[in-house]
Amino acid sequence: MNILSVQDLKKYYQMGENTVKALDGVNLDIKEGEFLAIVGTSGSGKSTLLHMLGGLDNPTSGKILIDGKDISKLSRDELTIYRRRKIGFVFQNYNLLSHMNAYENIVLPIKLDGIQPDNNYITEILRLLKLENKKYSMPSQLSGGQQQRVALARALASKPAIILADEPTGNLDSRTSQDVLGLMKISGQKLAQTIVMITHNDEIAQMADRIIRLEDGKIMKGGE
Repeated sequence: MNILSVQDLKKYYQMGENTVKALDGVNLDIKEGEFLAIVGTSGSGKSTLLHMLGGLDNPTSGKILIDGKDISKLSRDELTIYRRRKIGFVFQNYNLLSHMNAYENIVLPIKLDGIQPDNNYITEILRLLKLENKKYSMPSQLSGGQQQRVALARALASKPAIILADEPTGNLDSRTSQDVLGLMKISGQKLAQTIVMITHNDEIAQMADRIIRLEDGKIMKGGE
């Protein structure tokens, strides 16, 4: 079953008299529970595609269906609510709040939605990501790898339809990157979670179930 479907997605920008085709007719289906890596050089369109999938930017044309809902047709307010409930984000820079401990950072998006956290589920996430002993640690007390695992736990905690990871190991050394990605993959499998990750690192991408390569706003490999 496809959890996400992109149909003839285009994103064009006008720069003076020139039209920049950041995305130029992208078609992509992602199955529920799949771990997909999107690779490409700088300017290939991979970040633009991730932003479209996350509802952070609007396409020029085309459809983005997540769990059967066309998010490109949602209003700004509807999209804000949808992102909070259905999409988990993991960014390169962690984006943890320094005055909150790990647990408080993890459950913050859920509480902002007025929902009581499922503490049994949170405990399972902490166990999978090897954070049980860091639950009440402040971000300043955590290593980069631990902070990124907290960020991943936060993304998983709301049980989203899909997790979007934007260069999640960009600030980590090689060994820590492998550890974090390994735990991301294991947690995704255990929790039946769909993960879409962009990376410029081909070695990191090899950990995914499938790799697609973008060039000049088009899928050149792996879209089938």
